[in-house]
Amino acid sequence: MQTTERLILPTDSRAPGARLHLKCWAPPGPAKAVVMLIHGYAEHLGRYEHVAARMTAAGYAVYAVDHWGHGSSDGVPGFVPAFSVYLDGVEALLARVRSDHPRAPRFLVGHSMGGLIVASFLLRHPQEFAGAVLSGAAIKPAEAPSAATILLSRVLSTLAPRMGVIQLDPTQVSRDAKVVAAYLADPLVYKGRVGARLGAQMLAAMGDVQANAARIALPLLLMHGQCDGLAAPSGSQFLYDRVRSTDKTLKLYEGLYHEIFNEPEKQAVLDDLVGWLDAHVPARGSR
Repeated sequence: MQTTERLILPTDSRAPGARLHLKCWAPPGPAKAVVMLIHGYAEHLGRYEHVAARMTAAGYAVYAVDHWGHGSSDGVPGFVPAFSVYLDGVEALLARVRSDHPRAPRFLVGHSMGGLIVASFLLRHPQEFAGAVLSGAAIKPAEAPSAATILLSRVLSTLAPRMGVIQLDPTQVSRDAKVVAAYLADPLVYKGRVGARLGAQMLAAMGDVQANAARIALPLLLMHGQCDGLAAPSGSQFLYDRVRSTDKTLKLYEGLYHEIFNEPEKQAVLDDLVGWLDAHVPARGSR
């Protein structure tokens, strides 16, 4: 069963009152846990229907929102007033999950920029989840920007925050040509340049996660394609090396591109995801 609704960002958000597109996927029976699925930059939750289907078949309830400026949510594509707006969306989603499933264990699953959002959210809410999974997380950019580029980004972030500064290469999404074609044809996928404010905010969020990674201590699965040309695999290695988690796993997939859930080997990747979740669902009475 699937339901779609709207979440409203709170008045203290940098995007107060914005409406976010929410979707919930229910398993056939009682949910053994809830997965909050956090999508990546320029895309939307609809690209994760097959991921949600795999998890609901395994007994998980799945909840997701389109971030501000993404998909069917309010906002401006390629721009964000502050990275905190994305965290506000996850906070609103968490409140909804708490209301619907007050006793169920919760997991975060984030891809790409969604992985960066998850890592940032964990720094602020470390006790809310039984574990987290980061796929192709944007902890480090594929190409490290120069000091001059970082300075220019900060200046443009203030003077021309919506100016497009970076164009992502869609052919790096997947080795499957059909996936790339569908990505390019999808009207809800943003194909323009990353705005100066968003680029600067993402770099700042990456720096914050890198500096504070040791504060993350919950069970963690890091998944990354070794041939990812959009988010550096070294970012996942960096996080693995520095988090305080004693239960942590790093899976690097040889030959895979950025969207490991959309590569030809996706079924094996999804098996790894669900297998890890199954192994980390707390026993009843332990929460």
